Amino acid sequence: MPGAVATGHSHRPTTKQQNKGFKSRKSTKGQLRDAAKGRIEPGQRKTIHQQAMSKLDRKNRAKQRQQEKAREHARETSVFAGKDGAPRNVAVIPLCADGDAVAAIKALNESVEAEAEIKEGCFRVPVNRFKQKLQYFPLTRDLTACLDAARVADFVVLILSAEQEVDDLGELIIRSVESQGLSTLFTVIQGLNKIEPAKQRLSVVSSLKSYITHFHPEQEKLCSLDNRQECANLMRSLCNTTPKGIRWRDERSWMLVEDVNFGGETTVVTGVVRGKGLKADRLVQVGDWGTFQIEKITAAPLASRKGAEGMAVDGAEGDALDAPTEDQDELAELAPEEVNMEDDEMDGAIPEPKKGVLLDEHHYFSDDDQVIALQMPKKVPKGTSKYQSAWFLDGGDESEDGSDLEDFEMEDAQEEEPARPEDGIEGAAGDVAMTEGAPTEYAKSVAFVEPNEEEDAMELEAYRKQKRSEAEDDLEFPDEIELHPNVLARERLAKYRGLKSLRTSPWVEEEDRAHEPEEWKRLLQISDYQAARIRAAREALVGGVAPGTRVHVHLKGVPSEVQASYGPSRPLTLVSLLRHEHKRTAMNILINLPADAPAPIKSKEELIVQYGPRRFVIKPLFSQGGATPNDVHKYCRFIHPGQSAVATFMGPVAWGSMPVLFYKRIIPGEDTPYQDEESDLPLKLIATGTTMPPSTSRVIAKRAILTGHPYHIHKKIVTIRYMFFNREDVEWFKALPMWTRRGRTGYIKEPLGTHGYFKATFDGRINPQDSVGVSLYKRVWPRPAEPLQGLLLDPDSVPELVEDDDAMDADVE
Repeated sequence: MPGAVATGHSHRPTTKQQNKGFKSRKSTKGQLRDAAKGRIEPGQRKTIHQQAMSKLDRKNRAKQRQQEKAREHARETSVFAGKDGAPRNVAVIPLCADGDAVAAIKALNESVEAEAEIKEGCFRVPVNRFKQKLQYFPLTRDLTACLDAARVADFVVLILSAEQEVDDLGELIIRSVESQGLSTLFTVIQGLNKIEPAKQRLSVVSSLKSYITHFHPEQEKLCSLDNRQECANLMRSLCNTTPKGIRWRDERSWMLVEDVNFGGETTVVTGVVRGKGLKADRLVQVGDWGTFQIEKITAAPLASRKGAEGMAVDGAEGDALDAPTEDQDELAELAPEEVNMEDDEMDGAIPEPKKGVLLDEHHYFSDDDQVIALQMPKKVPKGTSKYQSAWFLDGGDESEDGSDLEDFEMEDAQEEEPARPEDGIEGAAGDVAMTEGAPTEYAKSVAFVEPNEEEDAMELEAYRKQKRSEAEDDLEFPDEIELHPNVLARERLAKYRGLKSLRTSPWVEEEDRAHEPEEWKRLLQISDYQAARIRAAREALVGGVAPGTRVHVHLKGVPSEVQASYGPSRPLTLVSLLRHEHKRTAMNILINLPADAPAPIKSKEELIVQYGPRRFVIKPLFSQGGATPNDVHKYCRFIHPGQSAVATFMGPVAWGSMPVLFYKRIIPGEDTPYQDEESDLPLKLIATGTTMPPSTSRVIAKRAILTGHPYHIHKKIVTIRYMFFNREDVEWFKALPMWTRRGRTGYIKEPLGTHGYFKATFDGRINPQDSVGVSLYKRVWPRPAEPLQGLLLDPDSVPELVEDDDAMDADVE
């Protein structure tokens, strides 16, 4: 009998049963979208961009996009086109101590056989190979000069050394130039052929590339000044690349001043107009000289090389191109003083005496001396008015069943909210019970015993000493203040008020009129910032001297002291201000303190700020950012590392967003947290930021927290001490809402004795170890900014570098 025939049968490896999925005839939109995987059926295309295009239409669309891109590129480079075009500004900045900007410019010019005399200050070099003109500005390691030159440069060339590392001054320069706004950047290496043996040169280039990409990751290639071919490639890039530009700068008219002629009444500066058209009606900011009016703008053409007598390129020499009109801006920074008789009379009136602190929009307890007693609802007939209800006495002739009566509650008792202190109603307490932490030691009926003054003072000192150590550990109450027992709180905190909500409660500005600065009403008031900004930006687009024109700008009112401080070795810039940009207002700047900062920044600390073309010495107020319904923001005493805040001061307006730099001067030998052991520079870049819309209605509220200690606890009724030290202060501040560290809220019931003890009612039981506090707020006012006098960093104050020839070699190895 034959054996069994082998078959392919095998047992299942598992007993798991797999059922078929449910087949739905109606899928959801999400299921259909997932199934389509981005494909669109021809019948479902609804917009023009989703319609199926033929091959001819796709080619036509690509051609149109190419032509539009070419037209846009032509508009961007039209200012450099032709023999009469504007030169390309190139700022050459050495970062190392042995860097030489003049030698770098010579190496670049020799690579393309461009012959030009290198002199002090800015100078032009025609590059015939690429039919372009370059305007170089060789710089030394001067922070102020580097910032001014990079501000108006189309290209910035950084010089790194193959033998020395970038020191603290060089790093300060590169961080500052980068943070203020930078156009197209190139990096070169100087002295690479001096590295021996030659095989280490690649390691040096790799190390320098790693360093520069830490600041600018787009730097893919570093050019060696010792290589002629690499220098020629860099010159091709300088002549053919379209510069990125700086947004805030290109929204205005600006120029690099080539020559200055100091006259009697007027000072003439010469340069090529860039950015938008230059108008004589607008004010101009000239370096750190200040803001000036323009008397007139005349043509300053360069003589053509063709012709014996010299042919004018941009027009005849001295032709008036623009002159001011009746619409010329004035130099007044503040609005003129106007005497308002009504305000004077109101200010001179004697204010009515108040009997309580301001809470939101009310001074509670100031109208009546007596507390209104609780009136129980009456039983009155239906339809009875409030006036008629007064004629019904308790226990009258009403029917006993009360079928025709209803509960009539007085107006003060209609709301179902819990009893509040301003209503003069004491909260009801139940029987004696256990609290969260421990049972109460005193029953409700026990009378309050006045404590001994000496024992109370000793207990207060011990309590504050213990609480101070806890605050240092936890920092849970950064705004807490401690009152001296002999100081009256209502006088010490006379400017403060209460708020039920810092974000939503209205802020009564009339209470601050007596404390505002004298120039506050004369600041520029901007009701609609976006509309004003757009209007000023559009105004700069029309008219004025066209960009690319070389002009003489005649300035009025330049002081004679400026002539002594001017030197051709330092770059001088001219930036035209938009309308109203010279007027002062409450400037707001979003400041970011890096996480690696050595110490926090204290509010009202003296700093040097730079935004746009101007520098000021300020003492800013810091406040929390964000938008709130009532435009009230909490004042910050410090900005800690890694945090952001809003810095406010009174300074000139800046339309649009501008990068902002914050510097701190360090006095040698002074014990300050900003003093770096590894750096001896007297100036430090401590923070950066961005300008925000200015606003004089933005309220900066400084918070003060008064805390007390639970003394007796009986359910929700707590006796509190160490918050006030006399009965009058309790009466003054009894309208304020109270809170605890663990989230309970309550109100003051009544004062106890004469030493500041009082009873308070809370929404729940509190822990004996909890702290009770009240929050008070007052408005703080920003301080005016002062123009910076002198340089940011004097080169003579920079300590000499101790050269270490083996530093780079050790880093490479």
